[in-house]
Amino acid sequence: MAAPLIEASTDIKASPEKVWSIVSDLARMGEWSPQCRKVIVRGGAVGQGTKTINVNKRGLLVWPTTAKVVTFEPNREIAYRITENHTVWGFEITPSADGVTLTERRVAADGKTTAVSALLVDKVLGGKDNFEIELEEGIKETLAKIKAAAERG
Repeated sequence: MAAPLIEASTDIKASPEKVWSIVSDLARMGEWSPQCRKVIVRGGAVGQGTKTINVNKRGLLVWPTTAKVVTFEPNREIAYRITENHTVWGFEITPSADGVTLTERRVAADGKTTAVSALLVDKVLGGKDNFEIELEEGIKETLAKIKAAAERG
């Protein structure tokens, strides 16, 4: 069983529009994420229903996934469902006194992923507990990089 929710947040001194311009540009995800190294957006502009092909990397291991944007609320929230494991990844932007709070989360509904995903995490990616710690650290790293880019202007 997977953790139903893995998330972290950071405060960013930038407008919701600035942060949105970064997190909604899915083709740039490889700049921020330590695991998702490349995203190919299918069909042009990102919006509700947009599909992507993603290339993930961990050490020498490389694997593809696909996703579909399931939430698209400009300047507020974007989320996408990973086809291969049924998890939903996304960003939520909440205005604050000094800018925004950006939250990234991975949701596994009822703590479930696919059998193939669970097997690969267990046998190839070091087990559920270690992998989920790695995912949480990756979220924190992603948020730090997005924060730095947004605050640079």
